[in-house]
Amino acid sequence: MIVFKGKRIGWRRQPDLTFGGTVDRPVHDALVWACCLALLTAGAAVADSPALSSARLTLPREVVAVAGLETAVYFDNIVLMEQPGKYRFQVDCDLGEVDSKRWSCRPSEGDLGTHRLTLTVRDASGTVLESQSTNLRVLPAAFQADSRFQLLIVGDSLTHATAYPNEIARLFADPANPTCRMLGTHQPASAKPGVAHEGYGGWTWQRFVTRYEPEPDGTHRKRSSPFVFLDDQSKPQLDVSRYIREACGGTPPDIVVFMLGINDCFSADPDSIDAIDQRIDTMFGYADTLLDAFGRAAPQARLGICLTTPPNARQEAFEANYQDRYRRWGWKRIQHRLVERQLEHYADRAADRLFVIPTHLNLDPVDGYPANNGVHPNAAGYRQIGQTIFASLAAVLTASPLPGKVP
Repeated sequence: MIVFKGKRIGWRRQPDLTFGGTVDRPVHDALVWACCLALLTAGAAVADSPALSSARLTLPREVVAVAGLETAVYFDNIVLMEQPGKYRFQVDCDLGEVDSKRWSCRPSEGDLGTHRLTLTVRDASGTVLESQSTNLRVLPAAFQADSRFQLLIVGDSLTHATAYPNEIARLFADPANPTCRMLGTHQPASAKPGVAHEGYGGWTWQRFVTRYEPEPDGTHRKRSSPFVFLDDQSKPQLDVSRYIREACGGTPPDIVVFMLGINDCFSADPDSIDAIDQRIDTMFGYADTLLDAFGRAAPQARLGICLTTPPNARQEAFEANYQDRYRRWGWKRIQHRLVERQLEHYADRAADRLFVIPTHLNLDPVDGYPANNGVHPNAAGYRQIGQTIFASLAAVLTASPLPGKVP
């Protein structure tokens, strides 16, 4: 028995002309369909839940743009769809333009402030699968020109390449912006003058927390974590305070940016949501350990978490890298779930001085990648990552007074 709008819907036994025998059928079929429609409508109202959403949108609560710099939301990057081109994307915002693959805008100084952006996904028939909104905040191109801050970037091979740290340094080199001093012990040959970081190819949150190498060979693969040292009993210990004393001249960073997660989760079983979640849970354990250590050693520092970047849209790129071991759709499922979990895990963490950097949005999954690499962008893609991080740093720096003035 179903009750719909105060009416009871009864059932009666009727012959089943298809399979024989009898079957229970509702007396009021129209009301049953109306009831089902009401249940579906109720589901649409909570479409933000991954369990109920067929699009699984991953828009963050806020997207930050800087006047004069392009920012974009690439549709392929924010939905869990193997062929997003078969769906229709509508963006409602008073800024920007929409084409088949993205919404983009290059705001001007006249656009400063907050704008509402709503993205709706429809199937080929026009049925709404999901709709989600976020705030687009536009900041001025110039801010706090007479201030300075210290930035530390921690990451894996995307950081090791040093292309996006170089872009961040280039943008902060504008005299209209704060002076940025980059901390870190790693300065690859590709680093521009003054650019440094702690980014190493293949590294994970776990390796930064636990790795101690008694016989380093000078390479990034056989070396200790820059944050792990031997204690008085000759046992390896995570010691961010010692890192700050020895590698940062005793002055802690004002902002630390972490771009990690690919290597932690890449080899998870993409066909098992439980296996993916278990891998992410393990990653979060090490991530929280490192974040807590930085929180204690640098209690005034803001800690930025980069959302894991999406894959190259080409399956051929994964074939070039991994042959049949890993496929694009498999990593896409893992990466998308990881971003969903990151958005949930790091939400409402202002008290811990954490903020999220939506590096998964403004990265072209085709033109931002070479044709033969599944996860490492090309120069254009790295610039997009750098500009996204720069915009998030600008938001943090304009929201909080900077600690020092340029002499």
